Amino acid sequence: MAQVSEGSKAPDFRLPASTGGEIGLADYRGKQIVVLYFYPRDMTPGCTQEACSFRDLQEEFAELGAVILGVSTDDLASHSKFQAKHDLNFPLLSDVDAKVAQAYGVWQEKSMYGKKSMGIVRTTFVIDRDGVVRKIYPKVKVDQHADAVLDFVKSLT
Repeated sequence: MAQVSEGSKAPDFRLPASTGGEIGLADYRGKQIVVLYFYPRDMTPGCTQEACSFRDLQEEFAELGAVILGVSTDDLASHSKFQAKHDLNFPLLSDVDAKVAQAYGVWQEKSMYGKKSMGIVRTTFVIDRDGVVRKIYPKVKVDQHADAVLDFVKSLT
């Protein structure tokens, strides 16, 4: 299991995007701050609340030169439905084999109702224009999370 830490180079990746084509971290190097948030599943209550919070603040992030990218192991068809249903104004990336989640150390054993399974632990990474992880929000609680991330991005500009 990879362990990404604040101050380390963010693992590069390229994934299929709900907006078409593929998106990679390198696409933003030297250009924009990347808010990379990993979430467990499309259409679930916490994930919907988190996505809608980022949606509502997307323009403010953009004004600061930051892009929002959501990542889960759902496929593009699921992402497209989720994006359309909630008018999400940023790309959702499909990490169906969990390779990127593993590279970022967020693919972990979880326990629900006594049943153990592997899944994404909700985590957000703020990556600067040089590709360095500046902030990690582990085991995110969605309430007020997008606001806290926005405040941190403001501190980088």
